[in-house]
Amino acid sequence: MSRTQQLLTMLELQEGMNTKVHPEWRSQDFEFYRAIWIECAELLEHYGWKWWKKQSPDTEQVMLELIDIWHFGLSIRLQNSDDHEALAHAIDRELQVKTDESDFRLDLEAFAGATLADQRFHVDRFGRMMAGIGLSFEDLYRGYVGKNVLNFFRQDNGYKDGSYRKHWHDGREDNEHLVEVVSELDATSPAFKDELYNALSARYQQR
Repeated sequence: MSRTQQLLTMLELQEGMNTKVHPEWRSQDFEFYRAIWIECAELLEHYGWKWWKKQSPDTEQVMLELIDIWHFGLSIRLQNSDDHEALAHAIDRELQVKTDESDFRLDLEAFAGATLADQRFHVDRFGRMMAGIGLSFEDLYRGYVGKNVLNFFRQDNGYKDGSYRKHWHDGREDNEHLVEVVSELDATSPAFKDELYNALSARYQQR
């Protein structure tokens, strides 16, 4: 799959999840920009900013927060257009995974500030953060699709009514199974999201 095709897949998944939350989600004016800057604050906590104590960046958690921000960012783009293909091409043009800033926190603050200023999703500034923390597009895609498919799987298996079992047959949480399944599949396959859902289902059915 090309990067544009992978972006299209992510947009379609985000459209599906937003519709699952509310069938008329576009008319609800959800404040996705607010979710983004809150996530930015949580991300900074994982990276570290306190000068009065020793801190080391928790890179894995920072990357997970960036993936969460990506969910909300795609939603902002989708609020203004339902042309997924056009959006995929536009985002592909804007996303450059590179930065000339040595301090990741400054790129983060510039991104958060731009988000608050106009309530839009600045893909170019997001790409600078990806570069600053070492998150590749392939990792973004794999992490995003994995989290999205797991969210769908939870909803389809009783998450709302409380019947979903977060700990599976071997006592491990679903997130742990997700990591294993994703590592076993080819994320570049056009059928990646379907294969992932089916693999999760097979594990969940085990007793």
